[in-house]
Amino acid sequence: MGQGAPAGLNRPPRGEKKKDGDKKEKKFKPAAPPARVGRRQRKQRGYGAAARIPAVTPLAKCKLRLMKLDRIKDYLLMEEEFVTSQERLNPRLEKKAINRSRIDIFRGSPMRVGRLAEMIDENHAIISQGYYVTVLSFVDKDQLEPGCKILLHDKLLSVVGLLQDDVDPMVSVMKVEKAPLETYADIGGLDAQIQEIKEAVELPLTHPELYEDIGVKPPKGVILYGEPGTGKTLLAKAVANSTSATFLRVVGSELIQKYLGEGPKLVREIFRVADDLSPSIVFIDEIDAVGTKRYDARSGAEREIQRTMLELLNQLDGFDSRADVKVILATNKIESLDPALLRPGRIDRKIEFPLPDINTRRRIFQIHTSRMPLSEDVNLDEFVMTKDELSGADIKAICTEAGLFALRERRMKVTHPDFEKAKEKIMYKKKDGVPEGMYT
Repeated sequence: MGQGAPAGLNRPPRGEKKKDGDKKEKKFKPAAPPARVGRRQRKQRGYGAAARIPAVTPLAKCKLRLMKLDRIKDYLLMEEEFVTSQERLNPRLEKKAINRSRIDIFRGSPMRVGRLAEMIDENHAIISQGYYVTVLSFVDKDQLEPGCKILLHDKLLSVVGLLQDDVDPMVSVMKVEKAPLETYADIGGLDAQIQEIKEAVELPLTHPELYEDIGVKPPKGVILYGEPGTGKTLLAKAVANSTSATFLRVVGSELIQKYLGEGPKLVREIFRVADDLSPSIVFIDEIDAVGTKRYDARSGAEREIQRTMLELLNQLDGFDSRADVKVILATNKIESLDPALLRPGRIDRKIEFPLPDINTRRRIFQIHTSRMPLSEDVNLDEFVMTKDELSGADIKAICTEAGLFALRERRMKVTHPDFEKAKEKIMYKKKDGVPEGMYT
């Protein structure tokens, strides 16, 4: 038979292991699931296959990274816009900072205003609020006196400065800055009254040595009384025009204030300013508003008016002598004033202003018609000799109305009928035109 070994002779015996060179037997593994379910697509060929973007994996992680980069980009864009806007607004911010620093300089640290009650020693004092405070070293101690206004620190209440006494704004308004245009030449027929007020007001301020030589004290004040329109205020204006002294004009109703104590305080302030600006003249018109006779007051307003009058009496004749301050009072009803206000020592001279007589009327007509173009038929003696009681204000009103009648008819001269119509109009308003019971 053949020379080859018989079948089965080359098999290894049972129980022996295979040699190392022999391959190990593989375990059974299930087949992998298909990568795609469905119909298998054919591969694309041509231009579309070359231009197609390959799939990127993992897809979710790439989207998150893209969103993060988009946010960073938006933040950088916002930062760039902010930087450009800051560069554009930088000059405005610098200007605003400069203005703020100026405001802080002007404003300074908060301060309080108080009054010094008593000095304990050089470095300590008691203020009006009742606190024991320190006085800083840079404050001038020589100017500190009880009652003066001081600056206090807002928190420590220490004295940091001294305030000068300020002037009430109402008193500042009362001061006559520009002298009136009226002079003594504009006053007709009041020669005796002009002489008396010169002796009582002007002469003591300009030549006080004359009174010292004669051995008498000059009058402290005068009162002008009489019918309305007789020239009381006009004479006071002439005094203000002729003298170089400070002139304070006060109306009696201005001294009546709403709150308790404001009226007497205003009176004290008026005379204090007059004393500081001396020589000065204080003219109080319509003094009957506060100087009426005292009676049992039932309301707080009436008591406040009486307290204002008492303060006025104290300032006119108090312990403080004011030789360079003269007081001129004016009223239409002297009979209603308090006797204490009119006694000698307060008001030393009473000057009456009666209704003008014939010579005075003629003089007043000449003053008011001196600049008016009168026609030849004007006869002023007819109005001078009239029996009607005409005051200086009535004569001025007649001349003004006559000029207005001429202007109404476009005439350049004032005629006698113009004066007649003007007189009728003024007298009607003075007598018949007044409502019945108005002055009763």
